Amino acid sequence: MKLKRLGHVAIRVQSIAQSVQFYQSLGLELTWQDTDWAYLRAGVDGLALLGPDYKSAGAHFGFVFDNRQDLAAHHSRLKDLGMMAGAIHDHRDGTASFYSKDLDGNLFEFLYEPAPAQEG
Repeated sequence: MKLKRLGHVAIRVQSIAQSVQFYQSLGLELTWQDTDWAYLRAGVDGLALLGPDYKSAGAHFGFVFDNRQDLAAHHSRLKDLGMMAGAIHDHRDGTASFYSKDLDGNLFEFLYEPAPAQEG
């Protein structure tokens, strides 16, 4: 059950379109955009922009696991320790995640990211 890396930070923004343009001007690459949120990358690390109408999660940071089994095992471990661990959700991009909070109430996400498909 080893964490792979700190994978992304999610922040609240007032305008998805303006914020995407701003962060692209800093060199980040847009990988997903919807009406209420967007996701940009700098290498393997990500920045999620959450618009005013985004309700699924607030500002948070995300830890990445190598496989879904480690994600599920960590979820069970937190529950066994009596810690907050939200339900595991499967996302449309093939990832899976759940949210928890640290000792000071900061929201974080544990995330499984499948390896990118090999072209060939």
